[in-house]
Amino acid sequence: MFEIFCLIVALIGSSIASFYDLKTTEIPDEIPYSMIAFALVAYALKSLISWNFYPILNSILIGLGFLGFGFLMYYGGQWGGGDAKLLAAIGFLLPDLPKEIYNSITPFPLSYFFNLFLVGAAYMLIYAIVLAFIKRNIVKNFFEDLKASSKIFAFGVPSLFSLFLFLHFLLSLYFKVKFDFMSSVKYSLIPLAFSIIVLIIWKFAKNVEEHGFKQKIPVSKLKVGDVLEESKLWEGLTEREVRKIKRSGRKYVVIKEGVRFAPAFPLALIFSLISGDFILTILNLV
Repeated sequence: MFEIFCLIVALIGSSIASFYDLKTTEIPDEIPYSMIAFALVAYALKSLISWNFYPILNSILIGLGFLGFGFLMYYGGQWGGGDAKLLAAIGFLLPDLPKEIYNSITPFPLSYFFNLFLVGAAYMLIYAIVLAFIKRNIVKNFFEDLKASSKIFAFGVPSLFSLFLFLHFLLSLYFKVKFDFMSSVKYSLIPLAFSIIVLIIWKFAKNVEEHGFKQKIPVSKLKVGDVLEESKLWEGLTEREVRKIKRSGRKYVVIKEGVRFAPAFPLALIFSLISGDFILTILNLV
């Protein structure tokens, strides 16, 4: 019952953070801080009642571990500070879950960590596709980019296919097995198709980044919370920084926006509760 309360707080807190992130691109610090405070008080009480310091120690260790990774993503320019704090809050709240709630041999924090990136990847792709439909210039530029790359595809596809076929031939020599041309063609087409798909998705992502997440605006329209293109960290401008730029004499600035990632946190929680450890499920199927 205790863990269910923590799970409910994690779901509600991350959902509220998602709402603010989608609406304002910012996650108020009060949300993850409140979640962390609730977790520390709750696990401290549990430790005192059971006279066992493991619950509070486990919460602190997992929470700080998640916080450390979150800030690695932040300083790498991949996440905002709010995302890092939200991940930490979930770590403090859910350092473990009983079998009645989460039935998997993998510890919940580890499973959630991997599921977050799986769900996050799917979420970011869907987010980019929706954005492309809203901003039609993204689709237009994407197809123009593909058309401009037609010569690269025309030369690269057969070259890559020949390379995969040659690798199959070398492997047959190395393992001293008979070279089957038709089977080699079949198994060369699979990595070829995968390579083409990855390249197309990469080109689509680059177009979304260039034409969907960046915008040139007059300095007069610059506001608190905007992130400049040259900023290495996802940190919005303060009121003082906005005034300084407006007095600098610059007429235009380029601001950027990233995927509003907060909804991936509650979605990954729900996914983890339903499917358990996705990586382990895939390995079992294989």
